Amino acid sequence: MTKISAIIPTLNEESHIEDAIKSVDFADEILIIDSFSTDKTIEIAKKFNVKIIKREFDDFSSQKNFAIDQAKHPWIYILDADERVTKKVKKEILKAVKKPKDKVGFYVKRSFYFAGKHIKYGGCQRDKVVRLFLKEHCRYEGVVHETIKTKGDLGFFKHKIEHYSYKSLDHYIAKMNQYGELRAKEYFNNGKQINYFFHISIKPLVRFFIHFIVRFGFLDGFQGYLFARCQAYGVYVRYMKLWLLKNQNSN
Repeated sequence: MTKISAIIPTLNEESHIEDAIKSVDFADEILIIDSFSTDKTIEIAKKFNVKIIKREFDDFSSQKNFAIDQAKHPWIYILDADERVTKKVKKEILKAVKKPKDKVGFYVKRSFYFAGKHIKYGGCQRDKVVRLFLKEHCRYEGVVHETIKTKGDLGFFKHKIEHYSYKSLDHYIAKMNQYGELRAKEYFNNGKQINYFFHISIKPLVRFFIHFIVRFGFLDGFQGYLFARCQAYGVYVRYMKLWLLKNQNSN
């Protein structure tokens, strides 16, 4: 009951995949769940002792749940390709699987890096995710920013993993566009009704104000400003794409 399967979802992660794999060298099995990358992600991954599964991407939860079902071991560690497990967190992981103390999973906090700077504010100071869990007690739910549904209590690790989500501005905007499109489809399928003037014109400004002022993003300087602007853009894209979806389907 102490063996771990590490799962790394990928799509064109050639700049991250080698370090990501090395980051989970504590695992007894490493699975790469790839959404048909067109760069050198798979070529690089094949240099290591990993199992590669290819699956067409539909949403984040189903992609990860599919990989979990393929895992051999009871404990799952999910690693986004742009994350790195630090040595201190590795020690906590190995200790947790030996003595879980009735916990079925564990939260870990993340140190977020954006445009070459460690972002300490803007909401990042509260960033935590469930990364280690027993697969028989946990499943993912949600289309975007998926969450873990658990049958049992969750613990917390003391130390943080590192999160390098930003490669370039174009890359980050592309990520916001992807998230926005998935969220828009989710809202559309659920029949969500919104006030388009408020959600497209006002809500992005509110999101910027929250990240930059309320959550002290200004303390991170210009990178904090850029981060807040990107979060606001993500909100704008979400509702703009929903508006386009509804108009396309009403014609």
